[in-house]
Amino acid sequence: MAFTNRIEVRVSDLDLQGHVTGAAYHQYADHSRFACVQAAGVSVEEMIAAGFGPVNLETVLRFQRELRGGDYVDITCAWVWGTGKTYRVEHVLTRPDGEVAATVAHVSGLLDLPTRRLVADPARQWRSMASRPELLQLGRY
Repeated sequence: MAFTNRIEVRVSDLDLQGHVTGAAYHQYADHSRFACVQAAGVSVEEMIAAGFGPVNLETVLRFQRELRGGDYVDITCAWVWGTGKTYRVEHVLTRPDGEVAATVAHVSGLLDLPTRRLVADPARQWRSMASRPELLQLGRY
């Protein structure tokens, strides 16, 4: 089950037509991912101090329905793990009426900050930092 949080669309998120700007969709996804990481018990400060940092290598944003000022948006955060140095984080942004407004999908990695190289097994590293790894879909690792 994906982590979900709700954000209210702010006036500063809007363009001249009253639509949410593309940059705001990226910020909503980032906010959701950060909230998920915190809920999973990962201390970003401790992660950085230990020499690790998450990086987005690719982001795809697909618009489906508009979001406007005064709307609320529910944002899911689902982590998809495989083998190798990368993983996916997928977000679905849903309007209050149940319509999907957009999807945001990231290909991400975990950077070893001293070596500036991606960690070989990011799932294992994330699991070691999380007190609630199931929120990162790490129950089977």
